[in-house]
Amino acid sequence: MIYSLDGIIEYKKDKFAVINVGGVGYKIFMSGDVLSKIPELGERAKIFTYLYVREDALDLYGFLNSFDLVFFEMLIAISGVGPKMAMSILSIAPTKLLASAIAKEDLTFFTRVSGVGRKTAEKIILELKDKVHKLGIDVEEFEVGDSEVLDALESLGYSARDAQNSLRQLPKDIKGIENRIKEALKMLGRRQK
Repeated sequence: MIYSLDGIIEYKKDKFAVINVGGVGYKIFMSGDVLSKIPELGERAKIFTYLYVREDALDLYGFLNSFDLVFFEMLIAISGVGPKMAMSILSIAPTKLLASAIAKEDLTFFTRVSGVGRKTAEKIILELKDKVHKLGIDVEEFEVGDSEVLDALESLGYSARDAQNSLRQLPKDIKGIENRIKEALKMLGRRQK
């Protein structure tokens, strides 16, 4: 198994990047969030990887840290969740927010993902709830309904990244979806000035 690659970014597209390691270019599928955070073309990067073996292909999936890789492996271990669906799930929010949504049994968070229906969302929550607690994630960091806050901010034209960053910085004492949206909008407005 290829656990990580350390090399030069040669190419970036919307779903993958090519990293040159010792003269060999490796095509690595990544979420949009990971692609936006890796260095620019010609710069060095270390990417944690998962090698998915199929009868007709060997696909590499890339992550910025080993925690996201572990979360990806937990997702694809669920019957009916393949690597592409797992990458789509990881694209909607940071891993800690996903883990919090699992711990709080927030089905709507996962049904936002194309191809994930209610039954699949229930299966993800059921199979990962105990595992998430073992990872030691502070599930109180996010509120139930934060997926709706993210949706609202994104529908107002904010990027997923900006919406997620504002959500992370919200004080814990602000409760309720409407109040959290209002406070996040204030924070986003201050950043644009």
